[in-house]
Amino acid sequence: MADVRGCHLPDDLLYDVENHIWFKELDDGNVRLGMTTVAIAMAGQLVAFTPKKVGRDVQAGKSCATVESGKWVGPAKSAAAGTIVEVNDALVGKPTLANEDPYGAGWLVVVKPVDWPTAKATLVPGTQVGAPYEAKMNADGFAGCACAPKG
Repeated sequence: MADVRGCHLPDDLLYDVENHIWFKELDDGNVRLGMTTVAIAMAGQLVAFTPKKVGRDVQAGKSCATVESGKWVGPAKSAAAGTIVEVNDALVGKPTLANEDPYGAGWLVVVKPVDWPTAKATLVPGTQVGAPYEAKMNADGFAGCACAPKG
């Protein structure tokens, strides 16, 4: 697992470093998305999670959900175009799940991708994500997860 400035980035995921979103390929061909520990550290404690509804289409690079914390409101962008096939209702009811377990219980949505090979080619494998994330943190002036204020 990559650990960049105290931010954990599991090897078995794919990353959209620019938008701080992780992707996990599922056995049925769908893809689960979530926010990275970097996104969580930058946002602080989440207070609301509003996903697009099941059955709605998502365009590549566009929002699949809106996430809100005490200091930030914004889109969670999907690198993959497709249809929302599942939303994390537990996260809707308890947004802090993303703070507590961003790579497990705090996932956002599951998408049935239209052209996964094309989208996948734009993502960084977990085993190679350290250097790109270090560069992104430098560019953003982000000190790291251990330095981020809690909640």
